[in-house]
Amino acid sequence: MSNMEIIPYNRTMSPQWDQLVDASRNGTFLHRRGYMDYHSDRFEDCSLLAVNQGKLVAVLPANREGTTLWSHHGLTYGGWLLPSKHIDATVMLDIMEAACEWMRHQGITRLIYKAVPHIYHRYPCEEDLYALFRHGARLAEVNISTTIDLTCPLPLDRGNKSGVNAARRAGITAGESDDWAGYWQLLTTLLGDRYGTTPVHTLDEIMLLRGRFSDNIKLFTATSDGELLAGVVMYLTHPVAHCQYIAASPAGKDSKALTLLMQHLINEYAAAGYRYLDFGISNEQHGQYLNAGLVQQKSRLGGRGIAYNTYQVNL
Repeated sequence: MSNMEIIPYNRTMSPQWDQLVDASRNGTFLHRRGYMDYHSDRFEDCSLLAVNQGKLVAVLPANREGTTLWSHHGLTYGGWLLPSKHIDATVMLDIMEAACEWMRHQGITRLIYKAVPHIYHRYPCEEDLYALFRHGARLAEVNISTTIDLTCPLPLDRGNKSGVNAARRAGITAGESDDWAGYWQLLTTLLGDRYGTTPVHTLDEIMLLRGRFSDNIKLFTATSDGELLAGVVMYLTHPVAHCQYIAASPAGKDSKALTLLMQHLINEYAAAGYRYLDFGISNEQHGQYLNAGLVQQKSRLGGRGIAYNTYQVNL
């Protein structure tokens, strides 16, 4: 008989939550409460804690929409976050069984589970995928990201090599920057003109998060004579350096400033001991549409595909 108990999160549990996330095999700073709660007004939080004989053993970032539990709708990936010790597939089955029983008692009829992609695991951590299978989960959505293995990066293609050299000859330089306002203006203009959208985060929101997680959120730009040509916001979640926002002005595209910046980031994070540089997904419409041009651009920089999988469990 399992002694596993499921407890809904409340704000008094924040220290214990963050402590487990920091010690977990698959949690990142996105799962800390200081990140999750910045947009708490947009979601009905329904995060869960698994407790065994009074000891916290796992946490699930989650929100509720009607009779659906998302893990977590406001995050790129979620899922059960597990510590390095004392959790194997048998314990994970107990956690999932107890969680499904708790959800049924709460009137929840569907779980949408956004698994943490394996590149973000600091140690193997796919017991949850097995538990999902045992509960009849189906693969509901797949998005494809493009990722470079920094321990053995593939070379840039000939055109990008030429572009990097041309940008250097033109005097373009790349490096870390504090010009968040300037970059957000460039990014907002680009997204509005090209896609009719705005960044997911406002400038105030990204500055709030940058203030809370200054070691994890950084801005890199490419400039020439003080002109901002291109930029990338980096989310650093060892072992992954993730490109959260990528943009270049028309002049930046013409001068290959973004290519130079990407080469700089590859070198920067390989030297810093990161395992992967992840460019992010190239999909829309819940994975049904692939932006072929975008994924080809990323592939020409040496990236290859990583699946971001979402599962559905009917309860």
